[in-house]
Amino acid sequence: MTGELLARAREVLRAHPVVDGHNDLPWALREQVTYDIDRRDIAVDQSARLHTDIPRLRAGGVGAQFWSVYVSADLAGDAAVSACLEQIDVVRRLVDRYPGELRLAVTADEVEAARADGRIASLMGAEGGHSIANSLATLRAFRRLGVRYMTLTHNDNTDWADSATDEPRHGGLTAFGEEVVREMNRVGMLVDLSHVAPSTMRHALRVTEAPVVFSHSSARAMCDHPRNIPDDVLEMLPANGGVAMATFVPKFVLPAAVAWTAEVDEHMTARGLDPFGADDEAVRVRRAFEEAHPRPQATAATVADHLDHMREVAGIDHIGVGGDFDGTPFTPEDLADVAGYPHLVAELLHRRWSEEDLARLLWANALRVLRDAEAAAREVTARRGPSIATIEQLDGPAKVQG
Repeated sequence: MTGELLARAREVLRAHPVVDGHNDLPWALREQVTYDIDRRDIAVDQSARLHTDIPRLRAGGVGAQFWSVYVSADLAGDAAVSACLEQIDVVRRLVDRYPGELRLAVTADEVEAARADGRIASLMGAEGGHSIANSLATLRAFRRLGVRYMTLTHNDNTDWADSATDEPRHGGLTAFGEEVVREMNRVGMLVDLSHVAPSTMRHALRVTEAPVVFSHSSARAMCDHPRNIPDDVLEMLPANGGVAMATFVPKFVLPAAVAWTAEVDEHMTARGLDPFGADDEAVRVRRAFEEAHPRPQATAATVADHLDHMREVAGIDHIGVGGDFDGTPFTPEDLADVAGYPHLVAELLHRRWSEEDLARLLWANALRVLRDAEAAAREVTARRGPSIATIEQLDGPAKVQG
């Protein structure tokens, strides 16, 4: 990419910073240093260990970040709830530690105010519906603590929703799953449909009374991976008002990377290591495998191909970006970390995207969805109070697997 295009891209990002839909720094801090943020001071360069630090967020033009308060599907029940609370806690501790750089934001107005004051707005999204342990009261508690979206599943099914990467059990949502969506609408928590099965996507879109998000998913028509969004679902977004935020994970955007990733995952698993692990041993083994077996390289152009397609199918008002940094061991070569957004914007400028379109993609669409969800919550709250339904009441005890 030419220096002129990169310079223009940085000008665009100064005017229209990125609202990034998904960053897994909190879990990386758990895995690497058990939340000891003294050992990972993100005020300074952490590129040897992390995709994310404040200098690189600034260099990338990130104005608002949804920090994922992710919980591994290996955890269930009270252990999952506690882990999510720990994730929320570390985000709040980061905001407290760096008040000149970060500011907690729960509403769209707070995001705008943080930007006006030169801070990076810090929002939270819970990744994995198992983190509420089948409790609508826990869902409400997370919302009160500042969580603005919840991904209905992670890689495994929950007791009430099917995941994209598990064997179907429910045909989408159960009756309790529908109640989860309705209660999220009522409290103003965005329904995040990344990670869920297409049947769950369609089911949630039928039930929801507010816009949805895909916090980090790309186009299935461009890369046939189950984590991506089918075109018929993208076509439903204009009527819903939601936003699909394209991810940068190579195995979700580059077909050649799918088979290679399966090989490295098998290599890691055979050695008793988590393929997604961020600990030193996992990182060392992955790097050694990559040196011996060079991986197919995704680029900003690969991601731009997805965005071109998503814009064509869903429309410019219904797309965004969610890089998934620090939640993936591999990244595109010119989107290596959070400093890489100018390369993506430069690629889109090269493709003749207008500044108006880029403003919607980078900032305006995400802010609109937040505001629309807040408005929907006010309307729904005026009609009904908190749900006290249980999964046993709605689905029966046989559905609950714990």
